[in-house]
Amino acid sequence: MKPRIALTVGDPSGIGPEICAKALIDPRVLEVCEPIIYIPSGARRFEPGVLSAEAGLASYDVLLRAVKDAQSGEVDAITTAPVNKEAFKLAGLHWAGHTDLLAHLTGAPRVAMMFHSDVLRVVLATVHIALADVPTALTREVMAETIRLVARELPRFGIAQPRIGVAGLNPHAGEHGLFGREEIEAIGPAIEECRAEGIDVTGPFPGDTIFVRATRGAVDVVIACYHDQGLIPVKLLAFGQAVNVTIGLPIIRTSVDHGTAFDIAGKGIADHGSMVAAVLLAAKLARQS
Repeated sequence: MKPRIALTVGDPSGIGPEICAKALIDPRVLEVCEPIIYIPSGARRFEPGVLSAEAGLASYDVLLRAVKDAQSGEVDAITTAPVNKEAFKLAGLHWAGHTDLLAHLTGAPRVAMMFHSDVLRVVLATVHIALADVPTALTREVMAETIRLVARELPRFGIAQPRIGVAGLNPHAGEHGLFGREEIEAIGPAIEECRAEGIDVTGPFPGDTIFVRATRGAVDVVIACYHDQGLIPVKLLAFGQAVNVTIGLPIIRTSVDHGTAFDIAGKGIADHGSMVAAVLLAAKLARQS
């Protein structure tokens, strides 16, 4: 029996409804799973490309239904189209997006955002926070918990003994404290702590070289310190093919590697390739489960 995958449309004013509709009938999707689309309830029409609290609330309600069905076994996995973080805020929702909302809904104690592609895998130690807040947020405990989570979750993706590389925060990974002390006081000690537990983790490596090392096979996954440090190389090398996976959840959730794209919403030109890739990965993980 093919796994049942919930496709949530995300913000209904973005490209989510379009890419979900295209994925719903894509032969690659139909070959491996039974896709079920989740749309906002009621007959309201949302204007393409228009930011609104109503659209933010609608995307939230759709996700609630999909999570409930995943928890009850009605569906085997969830693949989400993007939500809009500003619309969430306008709707009075305090979550920054899918990742922290899903952790809340499922009671998961520790989750992380991983971008998975054939050429590069990246996990983010911090996600949607201001760059100025990253040094404070990047504690030894946070980094150690992220390393442990990656070591525990990567076997699900066919990597039995993952080799984890950790990026430094500062230029040249701090150059022994010359350009910052986060590597000495937080990142390095977390790595040593996890190595003592038997985890194959190395670093911290300079952020301008670790991703090159990963693409050449030196490590299986890179833990990046902050959002853009990790996503710039992923999107440069695999935009449209990378899949956003929330690791650490008790349910399977995959997503696209892009946003709501209000500028092209409603024009019928959105590329659904990343949505297809996300569904295919969700189906693969569901079959393994």
